[in-house]
Amino acid sequence: MTRRVAVLMGGRSSEHEVSLASAEAVIAALDPSRDEAIPVLISSEGVWSVDGEPVAMVAGADGAACLTSLAGGPPRAVDVVFPVLHGPHGEDGTIQGALETAGVPYVGAGVASSAVAMDKALFKVFLADAGIPTPEHAVVTASEWARDPDAVRARVAEAVGYPAFCKPARLGSSVGISPVPDPEALDAALALAFHHDGKALVERGIRGREIEVGVLGGDVPFASPVGEVTYDGDWYDYDTKYVPGRSRLQVPADIPEAAAETARVLALRAFAAVDCEGLARVDFFLEEDGTVLLSELNTMPGFTPTSVYARLMDAAEIPYPQLVARLIDLGVARADEARRYRC
Repeated sequence: MTRRVAVLMGGRSSEHEVSLASAEAVIAALDPSRDEAIPVLISSEGVWSVDGEPVAMVAGADGAACLTSLAGGPPRAVDVVFPVLHGPHGEDGTIQGALETAGVPYVGAGVASSAVAMDKALFKVFLADAGIPTPEHAVVTASEWARDPDAVRARVAEAVGYPAFCKPARLGSSVGISPVPDPEALDAALALAFHHDGKALVERGIRGREIEVGVLGGDVPFASPVGEVTYDGDWYDYDTKYVPGRSRLQVPADIPEAAAETARVLALRAFAAVDCEGLARVDFFLEEDGTVLLSELNTMPGFTPTSVYARLMDAAEIPYPQLVARLIDLGVARADEARRYRC
């Protein structure tokens, strides 16, 4: 019997188009003898639809979830959901909460770990608690910036220094990020970050290399070989990430074995620290002196066969179709396990 897999795509975040590309790749990778894809488009306004017909995900009368038509059509039963959504309203625990309420198994991290990893400022708190090194940073809210900008400028100078980078706390794909080479650039950088989010993170600018580790969950989570991202440009901005030919990934990275092993160990520790499940791409900086600093953990990274996460797993001899199938299996198994503990 084939499983009915609802693939959620699009979403309300600025990463809508990236999500569409990821979801199309997932659908193409499904084995039709095993999994039947139900493509669910979430518009930029948050409207869900299947083949142009508006739908809602609800718990079915028999305890199974279904996509209920809002236009009078028949409901569609759903066995598992693959939420291929990036950024807010998809990767931040909101969709995961809705799926928990509907009682449907889903791929990837749960509500709490999704929310923590999406909030870069909150994630730093978990890293500190776990003793995982990360760049010096300062968290700034829009309200405190409006109330006392001089105090914020002084705090950033003392805690972070320059050069730095400023980013929205709860966004991805380098949207809203600015380099801050000196104190004079801070005001404009915060203004851009606050255009996207009411909380910003100002982080020390790192002179070094950008390396990545993929984690695949399970009873014993697995860390991929380390990859290194190199790119054309001064920093890894949106265009550099998504314009073909602007960035390159080398797997395995040509770095000292000790640094590679440190990154893999820290990736697994961070995965455990936020109680992550399913998958994660963990981003690091490798400083010139060999220090490895953990930057971010992405619970639903870009997910085409040529995306960094998929290529890291391919280097671990887990090809893309097998990766997709394993993630769906993990989502179903987690839901089965969770039912043991529910009244």
